[in-house]
Amino acid sequence: MAFLARLGSLVLLLAGWWLLSRTTDPRTLPSPEAVAGFVVREAASGDLLRNIGITLWRVAASFCLAMATGAVLGIALGRSRTADRLLDTPLLVLLNTPALVITVLAYIWLGLTETAAILAVALNKMPNVAVILREGARGLDPGLEEMAQAFRYDRRTWIRHVLLPQLVPFAVAAARSGVSLAWKIVLVVELLGRPNGVGYAISYYFQLFDVAALIGYSLVFSAVMLAVDALLLQPLDAHARRWR
Repeated sequence: MAFLARLGSLVLLLAGWWLLSRTTDPRTLPSPEAVAGFVVREAASGDLLRNIGITLWRVAASFCLAMATGAVLGIALGRSRTADRLLDTPLLVLLNTPALVITVLAYIWLGLTETAAILAVALNKMPNVAVILREGARGLDPGLEEMAQAFRYDRRTWIRHVLLPQLVPFAVAAARSGVSLAWKIVLVVELLGRPNGVGYAISYYFQLFDVAALIGYSLVFSAVMLAVDALLLQPLDAHARRWR
């Protein structure tokens, strides 16, 4: 039933788009078939898959870096009041700094390089991960802590059987929000300073005022990221919350 409802809303959206495109300038709002035609031609040339592959690699690299550093920082802040007091203000500053500013500064300091692009995306996402994991670390069950002390768990056993099971739902929540945020920032980073990727393609076709290409790239990459969420992150989320 839910699938049919989603399918019906998609059909209505396409029908509304098609009707609206009939009443406007096709250069401003191309029809669905014009966008589909561009996607087919771009895929046949190889540019579509190449640009999407490069952007996905950047999303994956920056996402892993942000998750690793943000998780370590968030757990440290949640477990140590001293660390939280010392690093809370810098974390909030970084959290509220516009993504565009971080990206421009990364390019100025490190040059128009792949390292600067990935670091800029990771720095934009890392504070969000740290905040979510900090709340998870603060909410650890004290009863389980007492049990671990009573059974004299060593550090490795405590991490495996006490810490990680309680933090996994928070980590999955951070991952789901992180993917949706990371790919949008990657497009901005590519638009500003990379010679390939979906963001670069959008910038290129924007200069040509090719709206069909802009919509085509946007729809295809959005579909890819929705598939990643549905096939990977949602099952992971359900697995993490299976005991609740």
